[in-house]
Amino acid sequence: MKLHEYQSKTIFSKYGIPIPKGRVAATAQEARQIAEELGGRVVIKSQVLVGGRGKAGGVKLAKDSAEAEQLATQILGMEIKGLPVRKVLVDEASAIDQEIYFAITDDRAAKKPVMIASAAGGIDIEEVAAKTPEKIIKVHIDPLLGLREYQARDVAVAIDLPREYWKDFVKIAMGLWEVYKNSDATLAEINPLVITKDKKMIALDGKMMIDDNALFRQPNLTELRDTDEDAPSEIEARKYGLSFIKLDGNIGCMVNGAGLAMTSMDVIKLFGGEPANFLDVGGGASSEKVAAAMRIILTDPSVKAILFNIFGGITRCDEVARGILAAMEEVKPKVPMVVRLVGTNAEEGRRLLENANMITAETLADAAKKSVEAAKKGS
Repeated sequence: MKLHEYQSKTIFSKYGIPIPKGRVAATAQEARQIAEELGGRVVIKSQVLVGGRGKAGGVKLAKDSAEAEQLATQILGMEIKGLPVRKVLVDEASAIDQEIYFAITDDRAAKKPVMIASAAGGIDIEEVAAKTPEKIIKVHIDPLLGLREYQARDVAVAIDLPREYWKDFVKIAMGLWEVYKNSDATLAEINPLVITKDKKMIALDGKMMIDDNALFRQPNLTELRDTDEDAPSEIEARKYGLSFIKLDGNIGCMVNGAGLAMTSMDVIKLFGGEPANFLDVGGGASSEKVAAAMRIILTDPSVKAILFNIFGGITRCDEVARGILAAMEEVKPKVPMVVRLVGTNAEEGRRLLENANMITAETLADAAKKSVEAAKKGS
C-alpha cells in the first residue's frame, strides 16, 4: 500500500524528521488560505500515487496567495498518468542549497533492510543509479540490532556531507529507521532531503510503501489507503480477503495457494497463453469466497477462458465446486472453463461439476494446455 506525500511527511514529523510547514487542500480556496498563513511564497504539489509529478506539471511554485489559488485550480483539474488530482499539498517554499537522496527499504537478496543515500539525489535518482552507481551508498541494517548511529555517520561521510550536518543527518536517519520499522514499511524514502540556504536540513518530499501482509496490525495506516490507483476488481477482492492482481492476458486464473498460482501462470505462458490475473483464494476457501472470486474474474471483458487449479488440502474440492456452481448460476458465464481438482473430496467435487459443461483435466500441464486452446477459440 502506497501513502501520499502529505501522509508520509506527517508520519515523518512524528519521529522527529523536520518537514516544511504546510497543509493539504482539496480546493483552490483552501490552497489560497494556507498560502496566506504561510506568508505567500509556497509550492503547490499534486497528491497522486505516481512518479513524475513535476515533469507532468503537477508541482509549481507560487509567489503569493493569489497565484497559489490560480495554480491550485490548474493542478486540481489535472490527471497525471491516468490518476485524478483530488488534493494538493501547499508547502512553504525552501531555498535549496543541496539535495540528497535518502531511503530505507527491503533488500530481499540480503534478507535485511538497507539504507541508501546519494549526494547526487533529487528527482533523477534512477538515472544516477543507471549511469553512476558508485555515487549511491548502501549500508545493510541488522534487523535484530536495528540501525546504529555509527552506520548513519558512515553514510554521512561517504556522501561527503559537511561535518556540521552530521548530527542532524544521524537524527533524521534514526527517525527514518523508526518510521520504517514501526509502520511495517517496505520503503521509507526522502527525495530530496535538502540543505537549505539558511543551513537547515529538511525532508522536502516523502514516500512510503506499507507491507499489505502487515496491515492487520496497522489499522491507522489502513484507513489512509487511496483506492484511485486500484482496479475496481482489486478493491472488490479485498472485501473477500482474496489476493488478486489484474494482468493483461485473456485466461482468468483461480488457484488456491500463492505458489501454485504463480506456477499455474508460468505453465499457461509455457503453452503460449497469457494469464489475465493472479488470484489466490487461499486455504479453506468457502463456496461464497469462490463464487466472489469467479464473479471478479468474469468482470474482465478480456477474459476468454478460465482455469481453475485447486489442490485440496485445507481447501475442500467439493466446497470449491459448490462455489463455482453458485457463481455460474448468478453470472451465467459465456466463456469456456477448465477445471483441475486434486486432493480432499476431489471426486465429490468432480461429480458436482459433471453436468456443468466444463472441461476437466488431471494434470496442471493438461489444464493449462486446454485453457490456452479454449481461449484461442473464444477470441
